[in-house]
Amino acid sequence: MYVRDARNRDEAWLLDEIEAMGLDEAAFRSRDYVIAVDEGSNERAGFGRYRIHKTDDGEVCELTGIGVVESWRGQGVGAHVLERLVDTAADQEFETVYVLTDEDDYLTQFGFERVEEALPPIVEKRLDQKRESVGAEVVALAIETDGFEMTAALRERFKQAKKGGDEPDDEPVENPEDFGIDPDKATYKYDTGGD
Repeated sequence: MYVRDARNRDEAWLLDEIEAMGLDEAAFRSRDYVIAVDEGSNERAGFGRYRIHKTDDGEVCELTGIGVVESWRGQGVGAHVLERLVDTAADQEFETVYVLTDEDDYLTQFGFERVEEALPPIVEKRLDQKRESVGAEVVALAIETDGFEMTAALRERFKQAKKGGDEPDDEPVENPEDFGIDPDKATYKYDTGGD
């Protein structure tokens, strides 16, 4: 599993997934996205957007449209998408990035902190828009680009990620009881205990 920049051929898939997940697609540009891809199958597992807002006071970076395909959840895919987005922001010399979300518990594990006051005006405007479209529970979070923290467990899960997550590879073991056979009374393999 790895995370790469989105390509033009990813656009239709991105739009389909964004719509299916009900995520923010405002001012969509596929080149603003990164995508998590399974190395073996080349299947796309997750994505996120690095969005720059140009203002009179300079530029502001927002991370948005972050999603993980259901069959790939719980394996560190979202964490690695976030890490790549924060690293991209750092490479572009942003000191702080913002996220507007109703899932703040997930993001705080990486070092994001809630911002109640002093939001850049464009982020405040976006927060109002998100609250109108998603709900009043949407909050603003921010992180310094050098403050992102990834746990070793999430790194390992991502390395071992597979479609379907932790589902067992083997068929379940079937017992005689599953077929109505009492193993204490049956005298041979096909005996069901009846006469």
